[in-house]
Amino acid sequence: MSENTKIEWADHTLNPWEGCTKVGPGCDHCYAEARNARCAGGTAVNWGPGAPRRRTSAANWRKPLAWNAAHAEFYAAHGHRQRVFCASLADVFDNEVDPAWREDLFRLIEATPNLDWLLLTKRIGNAGNMLPVPFDFDRLYPNVWLGATITSQAEANRDIPKLLQLDARVKFLSMEPLLGPVDFAKVPGFNQIGLYLGNWWVIVGGESGAGARPMHPEWVRSIRDQCRNAGVPFLFKQHGEWLAAKPERSVLGKVLVVEGAAPFTDRPKWHHFEDGTHMARVGKRAAGRLLDGLEHNGFPEAK
Repeated sequence: MSENTKIEWADHTLNPWEGCTKVGPGCDHCYAEARNARCAGGTAVNWGPGAPRRRTSAANWRKPLAWNAAHAEFYAAHGHRQRVFCASLADVFDNEVDPAWREDLFRLIEATPNLDWLLLTKRIGNAGNMLPVPFDFDRLYPNVWLGATITSQAEANRDIPKLLQLDARVKFLSMEPLLGPVDFAKVPGFNQIGLYLGNWWVIVGGESGAGARPMHPEWVRSIRDQCRNAGVPFLFKQHGEWLAAKPERSVLGKVLVVEGAAPFTDRPKWHHFEDGTHMARVGKRAAGRLLDGLEHNGFPEAK
């Protein structure tokens, strides 16, 4: 588990500002929007087109400087460079953000070369025009990992080619929430260039929270196998709220959910996929992050 964030694939989270606008199906149940509403008395004041984005405090912006200074101690304790997930409550490449804030962020990234900055966006098409000019990943920003959120085949076909055009040291896909199967061989240009070239990383996770949609386990297995065949690190974050299960009835008439050795007796809600797979809503904690009995914690090599 990470030191300063509950996110399995990062060590720290930094939000230089807060606020965003929904841009696709993966945003339908946005936890960051819900959090913004809770903090503002019920209305997400920093969400939507035209809404003001809120820049966070100077003290918050100084945190990466302290992490950077402590890099040797961290590496000795954990055996890897610190990974900073930037903007979990926003989007670095949001059109509504003051460009001066982005300039300040990239100056901070330059000033913290001992940190690996993970910039994940739902607007990868904006990235090329919003990066500092001139932008040199190898010389000035070797510590920037650039990622795109992909929830479906349609998004993979649209956005992976855009990510391919950028020369980040590490390119990654956050496939969370995964809402359908994805075959990388169908992505235009990717079947020639593919996962085999470059330093790629794939994260997969199901949706959690109110209104969470079920994720078919075969969607995850397919991506895991595609990554394995290409030698790409694969990290499975979570099943989300739902787990593949077998509905049965006991002599007392209670519905039981059996998944491996784990029984549940809380009369869960059910979802049935057309192929006959049954999913039970058992909660994020009970669903866990084991896939076929194993944790998958692949990470790319930081160079």
